[in-house]
Amino acid sequence: MADNKEIIPPPYDVNAKWDACLDLTVRRFVYSSLGGAFGGLLLFSQFSSSSPHFLPFISLGSPVSRWASVAFGAGLGIGSAYTECSRLFEGSPAKSAAPKMVENPAPKIVENPAPQVDLISSDVDLFHSVPPQH
Repeated sequence: MADNKEIIPPPYDVNAKWDACLDLTVRRFVYSSLGGAFGGLLLFSQFSSSSPHFLPFISLGSPVSRWASVAFGAGLGIGSAYTECSRLFEGSPAKSAAPKMVENPAPKIVENPAPQVDLISSDVDLFHSVPPQH
């Protein structure tokens, strides 16, 4: 008998998508954590000559600041992997639709200035509502 295995097309193969997502998540987590560790060692070494005078309660050479940079890098890696995996599964929860561009013509500006009224005129009697007749 011939093989009766059904071949699942790639867009519907969920197992392959999960494998790709797990691989991507592990790689990005590890690489960004290593990048955060390197940045933490570079920026927050104990021999750093920069001491902030505005934050006296935080020591830049402390292990806490170096671990914080590792955690920041790990968070960046996991977040970028999550975004890529949600695109892979075509169900991004944070889809932001582009604003619709509506082609409305600009309103026409009609230059119709108001008539100039001369308030100081000898023909108009300001005390009476009826102008004098000539």
